[in-house]
Amino acid sequence: MYTIIQTAKLNGLDPEAYLRTLIARIAEHPASRIGEPLPWNLKL
Repeated sequence: MYTIIQTAKLNGLDPEAYLRTLIARIAEHPASRIGEPLPWNLKL
């Protein structure tokens, strides 16, 4: 969890908003597109 929060901060994202977005999308997100929700690829 700490790593996810720090990575979001390093990429200029609000960690809480990033986690909310990630949790909301993860169930429907296909494994073949695993790189899309990473902090450096995601635009909030």
